[in-house]
Amino acid sequence: MMKVRFFAAAAEAAGTDETELDATGLTLAEVQQRLGEGNSRLSEVLAVSSMLVDGRRVSDATVRLGDEEQMDVLPPFAGG
Repeated sequence: MMKVRFFAAAAEAAGTDETELDATGLTLAEVQQRLGEGNSRLSEVLAVSSMLVDGRRVSDATVRLGDEEQMDVLPPFAGG
């Protein structure tokens, strides 16, 4: 199972800081779709978030992910 950690607005939209997902053979886009199923707010946040897989940024939605990986969902942060 892939461990998915949500931060800031993503955690608020997901209603949790962490979940697990069977991501075997799925692309990044498919994982994002599964995470957002039935939760339009989370889908919106996922669409603008950065994804880190095992600590490395992944932006190519066609990248296939494996089950042992960890994904961090980092929504845009405001700061100054």
